Amino acid sequence: MWQVMRAAVARALEAADRAQRRWPPLAFPVAVWRKFGDDQAGSLAALIAYYAFVATFPLLLALVTVLDIVVRRDPALRRRVLGSALRAYPVIGPQIGSSVHPLRATGLALAAGLIGALLGARGVAMAAQNAMNTVWAIPPERRPAFPWSLLRGIGLVLVVGIGQIVTTPLSSLAGGLGHVVTGAWLQAATIACALALNAGVFWLALRLATAAEVGWGDLRLAAALAAVSWQVLQLLGGYIVGRTLAHSSALYGVFGVVLGLLAWLYLQAQVTLYAVEACVVRARRLWPRHLTGGSGMMAS
Repeated sequence: MWQVMRAAVARALEAADRAQRRWPPLAFPVAVWRKFGDDQAGSLAALIAYYAFVATFPLLLALVTVLDIVVRRDPALRRRVLGSALRAYPVIGPQIGSSVHPLRATGLALAAGLIGALLGARGVAMAAQNAMNTVWAIPPERRPAFPWSLLRGIGLVLVVGIGQIVTTPLSSLAGGLGHVVTGAWLQAATIACALALNAGVFWLALRLATAAEVGWGDLRLAAALAAVSWQVLQLLGGYIVGRTLAHSSALYGVFGVVLGLLAWLYLQAQVTLYAVEACVVRARRLWPRHLTGGSGMMAS
């Protein structure tokens, strides 16, 4: 009986496998899914999420300290800029903001504190570089070495941090504009502007995170897919984080906020890596592939 059922399941899987390999609209996402698993990209995303969580507070500490110095006489502007950064963390942003206060030191102590905060965030940049080069199958000996890896990491932190402050409010505005504006053209223009800015930030960030042998053109698709995915995540962020936070808080109490933030960062990292995997599969013609088994790549 069991042998008959196993044989039937095997025949069904084989038929489904043949069908997906003959139909490019399905063969391509299957190949991306397979490569994501082959690269253990879920573990890479978890590492990025962990370091992003560790980097969140040092970066916010540096931001609020700089704002306290530069716009001390304009509290409204300070609140707007900080609010822009915190919009990247739906639902839990205000709770994070209330826990971060500017450094009160001066002179060398202040400079040392700010440098320490930025260096404390370099872990997420290093994790991102490792993930991108792993996905593109760049051997360790051909990856940027010190000090270029460190400089690339600092640049990556600055690009993503500043880009987040600029693009997140625009993405939020694009999502809510329909409630206050009746002109479809204005809403479409805002969404297009948000997507273009997000794509530009991702393109530059991926360039900094990936070895030079991967060209700008090869990263274009990943930047576009990541921008669209993050736009969707920003629109759905309140719902996603709200449900995750409610579930985590019910089980773990005060630790629910921590778990909700980690889950949000992990989701963002996974979405980005899926975008990069799609870019690699397309650039290197790694499809169609078998649903099961080994590497399973077929000639296209």
